[in-house]
Amino acid sequence: MSGAGRETAWETVIGLEIHAQLATQSKIFSGSATTYGAAPNAQANLVDLGYPGVLPVLNAAAVRMAVKLGLALDAKIAARSVFARKNYFYPDLPKGYQISQYELPIVAQGQLTIVLEDGTYKRIGVTRAHLEEDAGKSLHEGLPGVTGIDLNRAGTPLVEIVSEPEMRSAREAVAYMKKMHTLVRYLEICDGNMQEGSFRCDANVSVRRVGETKFGTRAEIKNLNSFRFVERAINYEVQRQIELLESGGKVVQETRLYDPDKGETRSMRSKEEANDYRYFPDPDLLPVELDTAFIESVRAELPELPDARSARLAGQYGLSAYDAGVLTASRELADYYEETVRLAPQDPKLAANWVMGELSAALNRDNLAVDSGRLPAARLAGLLTRITDQTISGKIAKEVFEAMWADGASADEIISARGLKQITDTSAIERVIDEVMAKSPAQLADYRAGKDKLFGFFVGQVMKATGGKANPAQLNELLRRKLGGG
Repeated sequence: MSGAGRETAWETVIGLEIHAQLATQSKIFSGSATTYGAAPNAQANLVDLGYPGVLPVLNAAAVRMAVKLGLALDAKIAARSVFARKNYFYPDLPKGYQISQYELPIVAQGQLTIVLEDGTYKRIGVTRAHLEEDAGKSLHEGLPGVTGIDLNRAGTPLVEIVSEPEMRSAREAVAYMKKMHTLVRYLEICDGNMQEGSFRCDANVSVRRVGETKFGTRAEIKNLNSFRFVERAINYEVQRQIELLESGGKVVQETRLYDPDKGETRSMRSKEEANDYRYFPDPDLLPVELDTAFIESVRAELPELPDARSARLAGQYGLSAYDAGVLTASRELADYYEETVRLAPQDPKLAANWVMGELSAALNRDNLAVDSGRLPAARLAGLLTRITDQTISGKIAKEVFEAMWADGASADEIISARGLKQITDTSAIERVIDEVMAKSPAQLADYRAGKDKLFGFFVGQVMKATGGKANPAQLNELLRRKLGGG
């Protein structure tokens, strides 16, 4: 789709419904395990299968996690919340209804602040966050002509986080989703694994003429499980709606799916309204009543949250807001950085550069998590210490890092085994400079005649002669003096 010039006449309106799977040991209303990857239907008991006469029992850990999220979002925690039955027929929903919360959710009126591309901040309202059970899964692969039903996921506890329709571009939506992803992982209420479906979202997208206050008709794009897909699906849908409206058509309220292979959204079904689901309070579950003491006990468990930690790192270590934001994007990365600086406190900015640079690149390359143990913080701290005490140069440090990454040895072991210790003996560097000058009389004459660019030639020759081990600062100072006739 094309026509970017027309977009300025239209405003995009986006709201996200994020589904975060809670990291409980058992399901929300039964004792079945929630472990991912079990054989189909191995983790589904009579409650999950919807057998008549069985009763749901609420998992207290799920309630605690929802309250923790609400407090982190600076939201109102309901003293009384109610579970409802959301009625619809689908093969992976054996009871014929999903237990969710409707009129009285456990969390309401929260907020999350995101950083826009220009560095400004934007507050996105969180309408509500409610507890519900997940449905099972329909399987088609390897089952020609039939559909298999796996009910392992049925009854898995979810918190659905519904934003206000306050995002105005796909990138804002991605920034919000990433920030929420960071938050639930900091709180340790969700592992955030998008490939396994632990963290996914539905995007409600509409457009309206710039200046209009009434919302346009929205389409809901279901089950987006990567940040890249969220951005692409929203951008496609915005263009589709603009082209449809400008050609005289009307946007239909419907549910759509995103096809990542074709890079387009396509119609799935007409969008249901709340009354289509015939919500009513679940007669098998009592209202959830929370007292102040319980809520305050959960508040006492809250960790240092991402925004607060980012501000502290910036102030404590003299980092830019950008660097602090990158380092606190995951709790594990922030922990790794702080442990590194604790062990090598000489230059916090240098530590930040290495954690965000070489370390992150190596982790991404090998598809490893920062807490995988491949390169403990103590090992990186050892390398940084050798840079700051001028045992090795920054350039040689990269070679040492790659060797450390490959075989697990310490920086000192590699420096010693490979003879990489930096030459800081002034007289030794001067001897090499004298030799290089003696071998390059023409270049020396040209340099002294005003060809300043030849300075780089002499640096390169000395570095070559020393195997890259001459201290760069000393080399530059001595070379300028010698080339100048000093």
